[in-house]
This record gives sequence, C-alpha cells and structure tokens, in this order.
Amino acid sequence: MNDNFVNEFFGIGIQNGKTPENLGVLWRSAQNMGASFIFTIGNRYAKQACDTHNAVKSMPYFHYDTFDDFHKNLPKGARIVGVELTNDAQSLETFSHPRRCVYLLGAEDHGLSKQAIEASHFLVKFKSKLSLNVSVAGTIVMYDRGLSKPRS
Repeated sequence: MNDNFVNEFFGIGIQNGKTPENLGVLWRSAQNMGASFIFTIGNRYAKQACDTHNAVKSMPYFHYDTFDDFHKNLPKGARIVGVELTNDAQSLETFSHPRRCVYLLGAEDHGLSKQAIEASHFLVKFKSKLSLNVSVAGTIVMYDRGLSKPRS
C-alpha cells in the first residue's frame, strides 16, 4: 500500500490567470517537469496552440471557481507554496521544497490574492527586480524542485 505521506508529488496552477497562452506554456512545462496535476483558480483553461503536448488532456486538470474551493480540496498532506515577489518570501535558491505540495502562481498584473498569500504555507521568490512572465516563473520553480536539494 502506498503511503501518501511518504510519496512525493506536486501540482502547479494559476490564480486568475491573465492570458490563456501563459497557461498553455505552463502546462507544457508542467508535463515535462514531472507535475502530478495542474489547476486553475478563477479563470478557466482554454485550449492553446502553445500547449503542443496537449498536457491538459494528458494529466489531471482541476478547476476551482474560488480560492476557498481550491483550499478545501487540497490533497491530504499537501502544502501550498505561493510564488510571489514580496519581502516575506524565501529565496528559491535556498528553499527546501516540501515532498507534497502545490505551487500557486498569480496573474502577472495582480499577483496572488491577499487570501492566497495568507493561506500559503511557504512563499518563495527568486532574484529578479521585476516580475516575470507567469509561465516562466512556474517553470523556474519546477526546475529548482528537480535539483538535488533536501526536501522539507
């Protein structure tokens, strides 16, 4: 029997994504980087030409209308890792990724909601003076997870 508290998994998603193209690129990266599932909060995914692997049909995709809906349906034992350029966020370069987590990104123009920031178990950022494209930011986080670093 598999013990969910031992096995590793991660999902990645966007809260109120601004453009469907960003979702398509993020989903393609998520499939390549080993994500277990993908999700949206608020705005839904629409098929994009940039999702050339059709990741949304190749791996579990979840949609939540509200942050509360997302929060109450987190996988058991999963931690929320918010990706946000704030003073309180930890440096991604030294961050120990949880074994079981969901990475939550916000729209490029508004970032994560205050509710999402407050509910996040961890906030991470990387060395960048300005915000990055959300799909690029998500790909960097997933790449960092794949590096040989200790898990929390």
